[in-house]
Amino acid sequence: MATRRDFIRTTSVSAAAIGLHGSLFPKSALADVLGANEKVVCACIGIRSRGKAHVLAINAYPDAILKYNCDVDDTILEEHNAWCEKRLGTVPKVEKDFRKILDDPEVDAVFIATPEHWHAPMAIMALQAGKHVYVEKPCSHNPAENEMLVAAQKKYGKVVQMGNQQRSAKTSIQAIADIRSGAIGNVYKGEAYYSNNRGSIGTGKEVPVPGTLDWELWQGPAPRTAYRDNIHPYNWHWFRRWGTGEIHNNGTHEIDICRWALGVDLPERVSSFGGKFTYDDDWEFPDNQEATFSFAGGKFITWTGHSRGIMKPERPGRGITIYGDKGTIELSRNFYKRYDLGGNPVQFEFEPELSATTDTQGIGSLDVAHVANFFDAIRKGDTLAAPIADASKSTMLCHLGNMAQDAGHDLSVDPASGKVLNSQEAMKSWGRTYEKGWELKV
Repeated sequence: MATRRDFIRTTSVSAAAIGLHGSLFPKSALADVLGANEKVVCACIGIRSRGKAHVLAINAYPDAILKYNCDVDDTILEEHNAWCEKRLGTVPKVEKDFRKILDDPEVDAVFIATPEHWHAPMAIMALQAGKHVYVEKPCSHNPAENEMLVAAQKKYGKVVQMGNQQRSAKTSIQAIADIRSGAIGNVYKGEAYYSNNRGSIGTGKEVPVPGTLDWELWQGPAPRTAYRDNIHPYNWHWFRRWGTGEIHNNGTHEIDICRWALGVDLPERVSSFGGKFTYDDDWEFPDNQEATFSFAGGKFITWTGHSRGIMKPERPGRGITIYGDKGTIELSRNFYKRYDLGGNPVQFEFEPELSATTDTQGIGSLDVAHVANFFDAIRKGDTLAAPIADASKSTMLCHLGNMAQDAGHDLSVDPASGKVLNSQEAMKSWGRTYEKGWELKV
């Protein structure tokens, strides 16, 4: 009798294998999740921008099949179908309601690249439906969701990887190994930045919901509000109801690598300075922010975010510098550069293929490697590069950065839980209010 796997194999277009596999990683207890000869059946939810990077990375893995593309906007789906036909030579099934995908027993794994207020709720629902999850950063809209997502992964036992893809960069992996071996001595500081020149989002006007958009499902767990003309499809990032600001939208990547390099988890103290300076518009977060995270043992991380105004002297749009008492390492998605204390070059390494750094799709070889690692964890039990129990800590740092900015003073933090010890007011933003019927349960 033909199995569902045989059926899918014979009716799907096979992808060319260009991925990097996770042989660098040891085995884990997840080795028996899928047989070595079985393909991972996938769905991509949210396909306007980052979702396209997910599609290409899935297509690059020879033992995965993309069965569904999902989005709540028919216009986006129509454009994406044409894109898939051109890039893949085939068009996967289309679905507007992700819950129907979760009900499909054929689907093994879901990729989530929705607005951020959906990340943790959708991931938890997927886990409850027995799916593995690849969720874009940030993995949560608020700290309470961080806790719930980690708890859900432990409860349901599926593979959950966050999309902080630089964890799978060969040059970054090499840099961390060199740091651990003492190449730049004792590391004490991670310095990260992001630089862009975003325009004004204006003052939104209430308008009829486009006929192509399921605004009810787009809002999902968020409290209901009228549709305005400056929210969808991208500017939701800058509204607290749905987004988390630039420190999450882009800072998560570099803050995560700094935390990895320094070997730290949650901080003891967090400060943030900045504000909204550039335009009089609906933007609800700082457009210029300087956050500092202080850890036990004197280590610290700084993140500088310039959302609306390019940093000078000009440099690449994002970057990381790790400082040790014997030298310095500069990292990006595409290279590793090591210097002595005098700033003299010691070692330069480059990724074999470039990844985009500041556009909204961020397509590149790191996605291929990171997604391959996710699939290898599902199929062969390889260790994840960014398991949610660890990746959620980088998301937590960004939450604390926003909380310190809102509080207007330094926050004292419990490094075991991330909870704020010196501000009941700051702790009011630990969770959120959900639309009735959409409350989260693990």
